[in-house]
Amino acid sequence: MKQVEEGILLWEPSEERKTTAKINSYIKWLGEHKNMHFQDYHALWDWSVHEIEAFWASIWDYFDLQAEEGYQTILSSHHMPGAKWFPEATVNYTEHIFRNRATSNQPAIIHTSESRKIKTVSWRQLYQDTAAMQQVLKRLGIQKGDRVVAYLPNIYEAVVAFLATASVGAIWSSASPDFGTQSVIDRFQQIEPKLFFTIDGYVYGGKAFDRTDVAAEIQSSLPTLEATIAISYLEEQATFASLQHVIHWEQAIKEAPVRPLSFTYVAFNDPLWVLFSSGTTGKPKPIVQSQGGILLEHLKALTFHVDLGEGDRFFWFTTTGWMMWNFLIGGLLTGSTIILYDGNPAYPSKGRLWQLAEETKMTVFGTSASYITSCMKDNIKPYENYDLSQLKNISSTGSPLPPEGFLWCYENVKKDLWIASASGGTDVCTAFILGVPTLPVYAGELQCRGLGAKIESFNDNGKPVIEEVGELVLTEPFPSMPIYFWNDPDGSRLKESYFNVFPGIWRHGDYLKITKRKTCVIYGRSDATINRGGVRIGTSEIYRAVDHIPEIADSLIVDIPQPNSDSFVPLFVVMKDGCQLTDDLKQQINQHIRAHCSPRHVPTGIYEVPDLPRTLNGKKLEIPVKKILQGKQMEQIVNKGSLHNAAALDAFYQFAEKIKT
Repeated sequence: MKQVEEGILLWEPSEERKTTAKINSYIKWLGEHKNMHFQDYHALWDWSVHEIEAFWASIWDYFDLQAEEGYQTILSSHHMPGAKWFPEATVNYTEHIFRNRATSNQPAIIHTSESRKIKTVSWRQLYQDTAAMQQVLKRLGIQKGDRVVAYLPNIYEAVVAFLATASVGAIWSSASPDFGTQSVIDRFQQIEPKLFFTIDGYVYGGKAFDRTDVAAEIQSSLPTLEATIAISYLEEQATFASLQHVIHWEQAIKEAPVRPLSFTYVAFNDPLWVLFSSGTTGKPKPIVQSQGGILLEHLKALTFHVDLGEGDRFFWFTTTGWMMWNFLIGGLLTGSTIILYDGNPAYPSKGRLWQLAEETKMTVFGTSASYITSCMKDNIKPYENYDLSQLKNISSTGSPLPPEGFLWCYENVKKDLWIASASGGTDVCTAFILGVPTLPVYAGELQCRGLGAKIESFNDNGKPVIEEVGELVLTEPFPSMPIYFWNDPDGSRLKESYFNVFPGIWRHGDYLKITKRKTCVIYGRSDATINRGGVRIGTSEIYRAVDHIPEIADSLIVDIPQPNSDSFVPLFVVMKDGCQLTDDLKQQINQHIRAHCSPRHVPTGIYEVPDLPRTLNGKKLEIPVKKILQGKQMEQIVNKGSLHNAAALDAFYQFAEKIKT
């Protein structure tokens, strides 16, 4: 593996690429329609974050947002939380998906999986299927404000179900079938859904996983459900015998009356979907984002920062349980074709996704940094085996892409390639530090802060810093910020999550350095989330799985980022008196985590310790343990006076010394 220093220039866009970039069209439009002229991207960004009302109003005008009621106010206040965007306006997300495309025979979606062959769906077919599913929802009484939940893989039917849900003003939430049963129940119970979409099972790594009993358990745990729509995916004609009152997808679509799509307009700040946090300190937080905020932000980010338009083929490897699925669906807003893949990205070989890129003539390849680094470590050379002539961009997120990952792409995928490492999150359902096709690419660096996102790096004193690592913060409101958390009437959970460190300023939880040339470097999360392959999960979910093992008295898990490789994720356990940590017991623990959380979050290793360090009020010290394993000293991480059992830290210092050697 070749070494490369952070900040080395690897690529510069050609004049042709700069000229044809979608953001260049916007800059020209600003000059013609607003008499505003900008010499480069950074001047444009500076205006967009210091005149945010004017900027977001220009985005509304540029994309000609359709609204039953227009806006009078752009932003109610700059105070956070509580700022409201375009409060008088009413919109519908799905309307913008199909605008001027309902009768097009151009491809809207290309989808495939381990169990399904590649299929291309036209805009016309997508429209017809969405209209049919809308009729099903209406027959079931689903209307504005109702919650619709989906336990589905990344398949075509999931997109149709979501678009139909949004079209009637209902609220969507989804979870991937590889999530453990309790993880799904903990999410869906909080929002009291009326309708449940599910499948019979899925295939991953060549193995079939029947989920009908899990679906039945989820269904029985949701007393507010009035209907369940089931999709035969693992089998051609699944019976779903363990489920109650099942409506079969194919039959429902077939019997639906043929009527055009109608659109229920909702207030700009009404909910579109509920995404869930990873659940680090308890049950996952239900993050609610608005129809208008997501619509505006995704149009901007996907058009200008991903450079999508008609003729593009946009892929991201994701599941329905990750916000990148929602972001991928947003690609339809730009008129591009989106590509769905369900399955193991490394099955039957590490080249599977590169093969998919060739088969679909992919132009934008979105993936996790860990996938790129795993290809790099396995010495995969896509350019030798696949025709990637259509590919113009590789985007990565989930964790920082190391400089060597950038270099690997240029040496093994394509020389003339725009690499865009991106950072954002579930909290805003977008990337707000990302790429732009008119700027150069430097190894290990994210090209720019996104338009309209006033990102800064704060030191511990709450002061902005350059060329220093600090906390990533947003100092101005942003349209796709949560409008609220579900069941948080006084907003206390929302404030605690983002505004408890710097009052009135959003603290995101990432370590960030902004360079003098205005690029950015992310150095990982500043919280305790476990992140494997771009899929995050909270420690509390791991603990709930481990709690099923009677021999274990307590446990603690941390995620230690490693240079140029996947994270080191040790699980520490305290044994009950008289019990031993045997190899068989370790295997049992891993099986429980695989079943109750996800296969991605099985720890690197399991280690016995005599006790876990806790605060005086009983909270486990995850972050201090993480810092110990990263080589920090006691005085740098924790005040002994705040600990219930400071001596418990000794075992972790000993472990840190052991893993050094």
